[in-house]
Amino acid sequence: MDSPRDASLCFVCSQTNPVGLHVTFAVAGGRVTGEFVPSDLHVGFSRVVHGGILAAVLDDALAAIGYYQGEPTVTARLAVRYRKSAVPGVPLRVAAEETGRRGALRHGKAVVTEADGTVIAEAEGTMVVMDGEGA
Repeated sequence: MDSPRDASLCFVCSQTNPVGLHVTFAVAGGRVTGEFVPSDLHVGFSRVVHGGILAAVLDDALAAIGYYQGEPTVTARLAVRYRKSAVPGVPLRVAAEETGRRGALRHGKAVVTEADGTVIAEAEGTMVVMDGEGA
């Protein structure tokens, strides 16, 4: 990675990370969305996607808000609420949006759902805009 803002090996969104989730994000109207399919490599218990994987996806979606606006961020706080177990092989969607801003702090909320809209997990987070050296 050439700089602190290089996401070419990001576990969540890099398309070239061989062990990553390969989430492709889209941005429309200030909202970030993405889709992914967790595999058996992403489980904690048998047939249950690890909560840390879901937290990583929620976190990355929140970070993507600033990233795609030219302001890469790092996480200051992430609060996750798990609603339902995710199953490997079942496509999931993630959506995130900014809910407020104060100086270098960007606040947002994100949700992971199944295709039918069933909520798997949701998060509220605070991100800090990175300076030229990192965070």
